[in-house]
Amino acid sequence: MARRTSGFRQAAGDLRIDHVTKEFASFTAVDDLVLEVPRGSFFALLGPSGCGKTTTLRMIAGLEQPTSGRVLIGETDLTGSRPYERPVNTVFQSYALFPHLTIRDNVAFGPRRRGEQDAAGKAQEALELVQMTHLAGRKPVQLSGGQQQRVALARALVNRPEVLLLDEPLGALDLKLRREMQVELKRIQTEVGLTFIHVTHDQEEAMTMADTVAVMNAGHIEQMGAPEALYDLPRTAFVANFLGQSNLGAGRVVDRDGEHLVAEVAGSRVRVPLNRSSVEGDEILFGVRPEKVRLHETRPEGAGNDVRGTVTDVSFTGVATQYLVTVPSGATWAVYEQNLDVEPNSVRPGDEVWLGWETGHAFAVAGSGADPGAGASAEAGAGAGASTASNKSGDGSVGSSDTAQVVTS
Repeated sequence: MARRTSGFRQAAGDLRIDHVTKEFASFTAVDDLVLEVPRGSFFALLGPSGCGKTTTLRMIAGLEQPTSGRVLIGETDLTGSRPYERPVNTVFQSYALFPHLTIRDNVAFGPRRRGEQDAAGKAQEALELVQMTHLAGRKPVQLSGGQQQRVALARALVNRPEVLLLDEPLGALDLKLRREMQVELKRIQTEVGLTFIHVTHDQEEAMTMADTVAVMNAGHIEQMGAPEALYDLPRTAFVANFLGQSNLGAGRVVDRDGEHLVAEVAGSRVRVPLNRSSVEGDEILFGVRPEKVRLHETRPEGAGNDVRGTVTDVSFTGVATQYLVTVPSGATWAVYEQNLDVEPNSVRPGDEVWLGWETGHAFAVAGSGADPGAGASAEAGAGAGASTASNKSGDGSVGSSDTAQVVTS
């Protein structure tokens, strides 16, 4: 799809956050943050409440000033300038539309206030972009939540910002509308070619729309990259737990085998490709994503990456079935299997099964002093339900020498 250029200017440069710190009394919300967002990209800041993502967005918007550091677009230093002086607009979760004005007048409000000549024409173009021209004569109260969100987006775009900030704009919508708007926001960003920065705690939302995702924790960025890279190859326990689900078990590296490291986890030896490990020391957290684990009623051939366990829960979710399996160490593993067969799986709670996985699907992150459940407190978007268990028996089951963590998204 060709990018629309009429009426919408390209960003003047990359957005740069240069060693920014924000302190509130004794609390440091953002800690020496360094970040560069390429112009014209769709960028997501993802993290739990209190991680600093909204404070970062407010500093870009000019609603907060950094304690130290600078915010720049291209070579222009925005630090210290007021919100209305910045080429930045924000779309909030609350639509804040004027109830007494029509949709057309809501969108035209900004250009008219600035005394622009063709405010009506610019409003029409913005409404076309969000596919709302047919409702331009209505009042906000006559629109659905999804329609109001489109109008709020048009009202921000009509101001022709160089950077558009999205502060959890889809949080008030139901699941179906939220997914529709995810696709629409990406389409609009591709058409106008502006820099979009989206703040969210919803991992699916971030991965669906963004070119690049930065996972924030405690005021700094834990890991940044393409969504598929972060999901498939997390570099910290926090990212592994927050971005999706992970089966994690603490272990120790005992050997190197060609392109693999060999680790002992709860008495069993497991192998992890070196290019799927961010470990420098010997203490690790061994991990496998639930959808990469396969459930077998008998032990699979070529035993090695497998573990025996007992099914404790079976949850049908439509496209997939989730199994919770307790291994002899006491740790609980999650398994996702797509419902591809007409006949349902006969496995039920209480059944003994075998779990297996490919070596190339495992990963390892640093485990020294790490809490496998670090992501469990990541509230809304990261999910709920963490299982921890102790194992002192060394019974040969892969789980955790001391703890194992399953975080349900």
